[in-house]
Amino acid sequence: MPNSQRPLADCTLQDLLPQLHLESLDPHNPVVVHQVPPPWRCLGTGNYAAVFEHPDYPDQVVKVYAPGRSGIEDEREVYRRLGEHPAFSRCDASGDTFLVLKRLHGVTLYDCLQRGVAIPPQVIRDIDAALDYARRRGLFPHDVHGRNVMMADGHGLVVDISDFLKATPCRAWPDVKRAYQWVYRPLILPLRLRVPYFLLDGVRAGYRLFRRCWPRNNTVVPVLADRTQHSEHEP
Repeated sequence: MPNSQRPLADCTLQDLLPQLHLESLDPHNPVVVHQVPPPWRCLGTGNYAAVFEHPDYPDQVVKVYAPGRSGIEDEREVYRRLGEHPAFSRCDASGDTFLVLKRLHGVTLYDCLQRGVAIPPQVIRDIDAALDYARRRGLFPHDVHGRNVMMADGHGLVVDISDFLKATPCRAWPDVKRAYQWVYRPLILPLRLRVPYFLLDGVRAGYRLFRRCWPRNNTVVPVLADRTQHSEHEP
């Protein structure tokens, strides 16, 4: 049977997982993908899982959790609560270690900074509205940063919702908005500056250190990026 006539979950179980080799070497860094069977392709990695595409399924992707990493049950529950919303992906199917997700196309804000692509205010407003919607669904937006949100056709999308059951306070998105107002709009946007990745990562490291040392201080000049690696075509 041609792949296009099989559900992507079946293709994942039969073709991807038996030949896939990925592992989590450090819980604070992205998982490492050692082997991917063709024609599958890895789109991006995060601290819990990696995301893969198959050319026969252009509207879906598969998120596979690394061995030993928990959280798939929580992520499945988050998608259940979110239901249908234009700024979020959707879980179409799942297995013990993977989720089949609606594919979102766009460019992360992190990559927009690196490429010099303008980020309009509407993107920020859309993400704010999406996070408010999530709160109304009994969720707690957590770890929302420049790698976990995208821009598509001038609108904002939220890529990663895996930590939305964590009720602990998180300053990530409010700090991103401060960076947008205080640094991006007056300095970076008018000059269309391209911020190199090494500089973004350096600011990210300093920001994380500051938050660990002074978690309640709200006067920090924040960042738009985080270490988690996401592709521009990732859910």
